[in-house]
Amino acid sequence: MTAIDANSLLAMRSAILERNSALQRASAAGPELASPDTKDAKGVAGFGDVMKGALEQVNDLQSKSSAISEAYERGDTTDIAAVMLARQTASIGFEATLQVRNKLLTAYKDIMSMPV
Repeated sequence: MTAIDANSLLAMRSAILERNSALQRASAAGPELASPDTKDAKGVAGFGDVMKGALEQVNDLQSKSSAISEAYERGDTTDIAAVMLARQTASIGFEATLQVRNKLLTAYKDIMSMPV
């Protein structure tokens, strides 16, 4: 898998915003909503697939960071810069995941508090 960088985070953000606007258009049009885990006619992954892929990337970053840190502690590697870079990359990915989760929870609470 590829590492999460600023461009991929911006791409995920734009995908979320596109899905949000699509959901708003669909809710205005009527109750015929598609499942979020299906691919549309253009073959674009659904919101659930995008989120699952992002979580898997963050998990991989965390695993690689732990493995590199353990290798440094055992003395297998002496490159402290690579260890710190891996730990910071994993930390940033985790913080971004927390921010997305917080935004999703806020959006869910807003939707649930809307009058019917």
